Amino acid sequence: MDAVEYLEAAVDQEHRHAGPMVPRMILGARLRALRESMGISREEAGEAIRASHSKISRLELARIGCKLRDVADLLTLYGVSGEDERATLLELAQHANTPGWWSAYSDVTPHWLHAYLGLEQAASLIRTYEVQFVPGLLQTAGYARAVISLGDIGVSESRVERGVELRMGRQQILHRAHPPRLWAVLDEAALRRPIGGAAVMRAQIQHLIEAADMPHITIQILPFTAGGHAASGGPITILRLPERVLPDVVYLEQLASALYPDRPADVAHYTHVMNRLATEAAPAVETPALLHRILRDT
Repeated sequence: MDAVEYLEAAVDQEHRHAGPMVPRMILGARLRALRESMGISREEAGEAIRASHSKISRLELARIGCKLRDVADLLTLYGVSGEDERATLLELAQHANTPGWWSAYSDVTPHWLHAYLGLEQAASLIRTYEVQFVPGLLQTAGYARAVISLGDIGVSESRVERGVELRMGRQQILHRAHPPRLWAVLDEAALRRPIGGAAVMRAQIQHLIEAADMPHITIQILPFTAGGHAASGGPITILRLPERVLPDVVYLEQLASALYPDRPADVAHYTHVMNRLATEAAPAVETPALLHRILRDT
């Protein structure tokens, strides 16, 4: 597949999974490759579009959207004259500025979560470890309601319900004709803590039993007997995107912010941690029995 065919396939992928983040990443990676192949500095590229070198850096790292005029000027500077590649890159730029469906919930989502939501919707593999809560993609509405209420004490009921709607909407990726693979490792503490009360937890654990039976979902439990482990610092999510030019994305959610470590060494480190967690957790074949045992105790 040549560059134009690949970019056209990327545009088709975006039509299937609405949202700006993935086309923004593909466009940024392509613009950087074109700039470096021509030996042009970020400063020179910035001058060509009447901007600073930092804007070029943010554009290439997919941290900002882009104007079609700026992309067209950069393509001219980089010597891209082929009509097919120019048209496809400009179409990617247009998609990179198109809000995803979740943007309608911007009033109940922090700004640092928006990028993650776009990546989650486009991922082909989602690996996650949670120590305190059941992962959002596996939560019932009742459990999600309790978690959201905990995180924002005093929030209005309408805002809580909008948060629940968003979380349930995110889960639709698991019911697509070609869903992503979800591989979740849950600390036993997340299943023993009675979020929302006994009835909510029983329904949540029953939901996990049913989810574990789905062919594209793998759930493992890290029991208390495993002792200490490499991810004691908090939850980890690693997303793999279907486009081969894009690296895996690490997402570390914190109390009032999130980190996206992107250095290759950092990505490799967190991948190693996830691999260790999968090894230290009980095998997936034991998950239904463990969940039934926890259900009896709840």
